[in-house]
Amino acid sequence: MGEVLKIRTTKHTSIVNITHQVAEVVKKSGIKEGICVVYTPHTTACVFVNEGADPDVVRDFVHTLEKLIPWNDPNYTHMEGNSAAHIRSAIIGNSRVIPVIDGQLALGTWESIFLADFDGPRERRVLVFVIGEKQ
Repeated sequence: MGEVLKIRTTKHTSIVNITHQVAEVVKKSGIKEGICVVYTPHTTACVFVNEGADPDVVRDFVHTLEKLIPWNDPNYTHMEGNSAAHIRSAIIGNSRVIPVIDGQLALGTWESIFLADFDGPRERRVLVFVIGEKQ
């Protein structure tokens, strides 16, 4: 079963916790044991799993990306001016696979699923597929 989530971002760099939306797709699927694939079809956005309980982790994440992959590097040659967004997305990755156990996402205690948009604000799509056995 698959579903497309539409996520509206609000800033140039936005990180949105999408755990609850993905969990709803898993619940609706009726899959008890299997996998959940979370994918975003955008070259300047990505999906990752990390600490979701403390918002400082996300702020630190953004701060570190700004230092490692700055927006205004004079060596960038991409004409749209968003090379940093492409590089960040490629390094982090546009998909994640999460086990489904007993009908629920098998995330760690503090883990959440995030969509990161590095070229917003805009509407982003996240494709969620749940594959496995119904019981």
